[in-house]
Amino acid sequence: MEETISLQDLVKTLKKRLILIISAVILAVTIAGVVSYLYLTPIYQVSTQILVNQEKSEQQQFNAQDIQTNLQLINTYYVIIKSPAILSKVIDSLDLNTTPAGLSSKITVNSAQNSQVLNISVQDPEPHVAVDIANTTAEVFQQEIQKLMNVDNVNILSPAVLSKYPSPIKPDPMLNMAIAAVIGLMLGVGIAFLLEYLDTTVKTEQDAEELLGLPILGLIGKISEIDVQGAKDSVKSRRKKG
Repeated sequence: MEETISLQDLVKTLKKRLILIISAVILAVTIAGVVSYLYLTPIYQVSTQILVNQEKSEQQQFNAQDIQTNLQLINTYYVIIKSPAILSKVIDSLDLNTTPAGLSSKITVNSAQNSQVLNISVQDPEPHVAVDIANTTAEVFQQEIQKLMNVDNVNILSPAVLSKYPSPIKPDPMLNMAIAAVIGLMLGVGIAFLLEYLDTTVKTEQDAEELLGLPILGLIGKISEIDVQGAKDSVKSRRKKG
């Protein structure tokens, strides 16, 4: 019985504060949309692919050991690509106003498991700058790896290309607004129950029973203005007769 009453009280509170809850959701979604569209800087991402594989000559044939050696070198190449030795040359080539550490934070290097293909992904507020950084990084790495490790097993497989209508990968306004709607709903419900808890006024006979712990013996009906006016007229007429 207590659970049924508690559930009824829960639903009653939600209905009572429904406007507050809806307002909280709308406000949260509006703020998230305004911030996402007007204040957050769009970030674009492009990728270029390089193949770790020596060029095959007429007298040379690849075997499993060569492929395994290339796979083992990939872990080393992760570090070399994002090293100052490579990125400083990229900065000089593109005349970028940044440091190797700052440029490194924009670059991500990864590959599929047991794959000889490295993906160099670059994020930047300007899509054409991201394309230039990705392609230049791949080219500089291809040139410098021959000097650094005395190997020639890097080929650019797929350079980064600037699309006609680039779209940012972040922020995602719709996702932000969906998250804001959930947060607004939680805040609205929380505030509704907080206000209900702080509200100690007696509004109904049920409130009086719960507060006093006594049953209600009778109720005074609501007197309308018409009844009040009629009572006044009746009193006046009696006085005139008297």
